[in-house]
Amino acid sequence: MDVLENIKHRFKHAGIVEKLIYVNLIIYFVTLMFDVFSKWFKTGENIIVKWFSLNSSFDVFVSQPWTIFTYGFLHANFIHILFNLIALFYIGHLFKQYFTSKQFLNFYLLGTVSGGILFLLGYNYIPLFKNQLVPLVGASAGISAIFIGIASYIPNYQLKIRFIGFIHLWKLALIWVLLDLIQLSGNNAGGHFAHLGGSLFGFMYVKYASNKQFNIFKPFTDLFKRKEKPLKTVYKSGKKPTYSTATKRKSKTQQEVDLILEKISKSGYETLSKEEKEFLFKQGKN
Repeated sequence: MDVLENIKHRFKHAGIVEKLIYVNLIIYFVTLMFDVFSKWFKTGENIIVKWFSLNSSFDVFVSQPWTIFTYGFLHANFIHILFNLIALFYIGHLFKQYFTSKQFLNFYLLGTVSGGILFLLGYNYIPLFKNQLVPLVGASAGISAIFIGIASYIPNYQLKIRFIGFIHLWKLALIWVLLDLIQLSGNNAGGHFAHLGGSLFGFMYVKYASNKQFNIFKPFTDLFKRKEKPLKTVYKSGKKPTYSTATKRKSKTQQEVDLILEKISKSGYETLSKEEKEFLFKQGKN
């Protein structure tokens, strides 16, 4: 009981990245248990994989629409989940330095959906893959969305890699995408379709969604908004209005924030001075 309570305590107080890792691990071990039972009782296919992996057939998908989400929490084997969760840990914590927990979860889930959609399109409309029944599992599409998203947001951020040195994030993102593209005709084409779908979502979300609201559907909703002309204000004295002291102060503060964010984009968060970090933290709380 103490062990169970300890696990509950750790999960409750963990960050969103760790919680997502725990969820993936729990589902992986549950899948392993069902795999053992299916072999014991000779039931054939693992029921967890059967009902929660994403099948390349549109007919199967229509009967199991939830699989567009659930496949992102299943893994084929230990090596598969090990590398995915290591990537999720490091990429996730870098992402969380600039975005919220809610945005992190959005990237993971919507990146998973985007990867699933491209997987289905590839296996149903590209002649090389037509009529192939292939199940898709893995968190890679969601991780790709997170990685390409943060790389699009701070492309000039530099990571230090052992034996190589510092390398810009956009270069790593480019290698990430190119590796998927050149392996599309290989044995794991479905997985690479999913990676590319997640990567595309991550890029589009950061580049074209509203940075303040983070609403990817904003371009579409704007079409249905009624544009109203601003009211004109007439000043009897004939003098132009002047900015208040508070407005000037706010404008100056925003300029300082913009300069610090530009510095982060070019050189990374670690290059900020203690005063700049404290100033950015205070503004984030306002």
